[in-house]
Amino acid sequence: MLQQRCIPAQCQSYIEQNLTSVSEFFLMGLSDNPGLQPLLFGLFLSMYLVSVLGNLLIILVVSSDAHLHTPMYFFLSNLSLADIGFISTTVPKMIVDIQTQSRVISYVDCLTQMSFLILFGCMDGMFLTAMAYDRFVAICHPLHYSVIMNPHLCGFLVLVSFCVSLLDSQLHNLIVLQLTCFKDVEISNFFCDPSQLLNLACSDTFTNNVVMYFVGVISGFLPMSGIFFSYYKIVSSILRIPSTSGKYKAFSTCGSHLSVVCLFYGTAIGVYLGSALLPSPRKDMVASVVYTVVTPHAEPLHLQLEEQGHQECPMEVTQKTRLISVCVHSFLKCVLKKSAKPNM
Repeated sequence: MLQQRCIPAQCQSYIEQNLTSVSEFFLMGLSDNPGLQPLLFGLFLSMYLVSVLGNLLIILVVSSDAHLHTPMYFFLSNLSLADIGFISTTVPKMIVDIQTQSRVISYVDCLTQMSFLILFGCMDGMFLTAMAYDRFVAICHPLHYSVIMNPHLCGFLVLVSFCVSLLDSQLHNLIVLQLTCFKDVEISNFFCDPSQLLNLACSDTFTNNVVMYFVGVISGFLPMSGIFFSYYKIVSSILRIPSTSGKYKAFSTCGSHLSVVCLFYGTAIGVYLGSALLPSPRKDMVASVVYTVVTPHAEPLHLQLEEQGHQECPMEVTQKTRLISVCVHSFLKCVLKKSAKPNM
């Protein structure tokens, strides 16, 4: 049954004459300029197809090649699966909205999209943490690697990642369900962002904000702490290697993973904290596109580095990822500036 949300008379003057139950929201999208819609449609459709096909190729290659049945590739295939779910939660809806010129999303669909977005996003972070731990064991304890990273532990880490992500998703969902009314139905993004929904609430959301950001910090802080600890140990071990070639070889096994971590957490943290500290819908929207659309493109690059036997410089992978991010960021800034110009 569709849960209704009332809009009180004091919230918006333009809806005071029609106080009815609101069962849907309006996603503002990237631009209202009709001339940019075909370009946006083609851009995001192509990026979505490349990302999905690239990650599906990773899963297919890992499952079909016996030489890749290792813990690192096991986590990589799970990460690719989570990336497919992550990008499929938001981009198809945006593509359909551009094509149909309708940005309405029902209340139930909004909560569903938000839940899956947080679920797959948190799973991404957890899998990146598991991959960092795998690199830590491989570099710091190479003689005990096969004993420590056994199939039972790998399966347990994947199960824990899913359970923690599901708990985080449902806690966010529960917080939003506590909201009794909204002062507006326009969400300043192309998907249902939980922080945006809290900003639209009429009632005092201080407690909900504290709880939501606390949950977000815990679900983000714990994986990041594990990654930082793993790389602290990795760097310490690499610095003790006497030869330069040995240091380079050890670093090349985790350089691409580190670039993906920086891209994913950098943009996610920027959106999560930026909406609370320095609200800016345009900047939040650009960063949202980067971490929901661009980040999954980094996984095929990661596999490319691994398949080449770590012969490609990790810095090159970082530069490729950064180039994609800069191009998309510049394009979106141009789009948002054009859409922000008043119609004269």
